This record gives sequence, C-alpha cells and structure tokens, in this order.
Amino acid sequence: MGIDVSPLALTRAGTARHIRSLLAALEDESTIELRTYSFGGSSRAAVPVRDLVWYLAALPAKARRDRMDVLHCPTHRAPFRSRVPLVVTFHDLAVLRHPETFNRWTRTYSRQALPQVAKAARRLIAVSEFTRRELLELLDVPEEKVRVIPNGVAEPFRPEGDAADGDYVLAVSTLEPRKNLRRIIDGFQRAQLNSCRLLVTGMRGWGEVDLNGEGVEWLGFVADHELARLYRGARCVAYVPLYEGFGLPVLEAMACGAPVVAARNEAAEEVAGGAAVLVDPLDADAIAAGIAEAVDRRDELRARGLERATAFTWAEAARATVEVYREAAG
Repeated sequence: MGIDVSPLALTRAGTARHIRSLLAALEDESTIELRTYSFGGSSRAAVPVRDLVWYLAALPAKARRDRMDVLHCPTHRAPFRSRVPLVVTFHDLAVLRHPETFNRWTRTYSRQALPQVAKAARRLIAVSEFTRRELLELLDVPEEKVRVIPNGVAEPFRPEGDAADGDYVLAVSTLEPRKNLRRIIDGFQRAQLNSCRLLVTGMRGWGEVDLNGEGVEWLGFVADHELARLYRGARCVAYVPLYEGFGLPVLEAMACGAPVVAARNEAAEEVAGGAAVLVDPLDADAIAAGIAEAVDRRDELRARGLERATAFTWAEAARATVEVYREAAG
C-alpha cells in the first residue's frame, strides 16, 4: 500500500495529527506493507507545484512504477487519474461551504479539483457521518463509494499525567478565519472569569487573525505532551469554529478530562455525543454563557467526556482503513 504523506511538510494541524497517528497504527497491521510517498518542500510557494505536478503526475506514476496495490491520499489533495486503485480521505468540505475563509489558490484549485478527485477514487473515507453527507450533497458521490472512519485519540492524550499550572481557558486552533478565534476571545472576556486567562495554541495559518485582548496569550505551536498538559489544567477548552468536519481538539480535550465548549453543528454533536456544551458560534454572548456553564459543570462534563472518548481509537481506525484498502484493491 502506498500512502502520501506530503501534507506533513506544510502543516502540524489536525490533518497532520491524523496522518501521523494513522501511520503509527497501521504499522501494527501485519497483513499490509506500507510505502510512504512525499513531495519535498515546506514553503507556501511550493503548494501550487505540489498540487499540479506532484498529485496530477508524479505521485500516480511512482505508485504505478512501484506496483502498489492501492494508493491512499489521506487528504483531498490527490490525483485526478490513477491506474493504481485510489483511496482518498476527506476531512471536511469547508472550502466549498465557506470559500471566503480560504486563500485564493486553495478555493480556486479546490473548486476544480475536488469533483475530479472524488470521481477518480475507488473508495472515499469520510472522518464523520457529517462529512459523508457533505460528500453526497456537494460532490454527488455515489453512496456505495464512501466509508466512514472516525479519527481516534491516543497517547499522550489521557487524563493521567502532569497538568499545566494557572487559571486559564484553552483554545486550540490554527490561526485562520474559519476557526472563529475573534468571537472566542470576545466570549471569553464577556464570561468575566476574574483573573482567568485565555491561552491560544496553534500555528499561524493565513489571513489576519486578531488575538488582541486583555488576558489573552498566544503560545504558538506546542508539542503534543505540552498540549496534553494544557488540556488537563484548563478550566475548560473552547473550540468553536464556523465549520468543522470532525474537530480533533474536542476529542483530545475530552480524553484528557477537560470540559469542552464546542460549536453547535452536526460534526461536534457527532463527536461529543452529549459530553460537551454546544453553543452558537456566531454569538459571542452564547460562547460566554457556554464557557461559564462548562466551568460550573466541570466534574460532570469530565466524566462524560472521558467515557465518550473511549469510543475513538486509532487502532480501530487503522483496522477499518485496511478493510477499505482491500475493497479498493478487489
């Protein structure tokens, strides 16, 4: 099986976590042999070259040359044609639902590319039932092509371990317009939690995201073990994007025992399963009320979240992915 890991050169966000975690779990699947493929280059200027040269020509040619049984692209960047049976994972279709929250290249490329990628793939993996429905509606994908395989959660995201010191609410997001950080900041300030701070972790994406505000501190990118410490020590975790196909920070926070405030949407409802406070992402007052509620219900939400998180494992995701490989190869 060939798997494209090119996105790891450009991002450390949720898709990178998905790829790294899935690769680690697939290593325990003794019935397959994996070969990774990657386009070098980490600069944003390399993105058009990657999209037009690597995915449309070089990657499918390499997979064919190496006689792969299946080629898996774990994001929607993928070939338009492939003689090797193709599996593509879709995390969301935000770029079609909210193109204004993406840069010009991404929205222009995706509008043209996504229908062709979906058509070229023998099987599509959706990370949630919500994303599956988006594929059927927006790309007119035949239902029989789609398999739902949720993300998982694993070490170091567990309740046992060190917790960060201090009194703070935590927001985990790439700094880009879709993540709705300005309203999270406004909601946090309206919640009036006395000396509590709002800590924001995540790399800069694109667009000018304003993080100014009293009590707000941007930590930038933090490694997984430090992120787990921050989850454990938080009074609550606020993850309220305008659109989401799954929402790994919701799952990770629950697995660490943190109460969660999430956007009221189908994906968050699916992942949280009643273990988070859901709020209108367009209403800063609703976000403020949600933060206050999550803090007040901390013990209850902690217990619910820990139980809910046990339903999502990377081992199960890997097992189900191998089944999809077999379907595509057959």
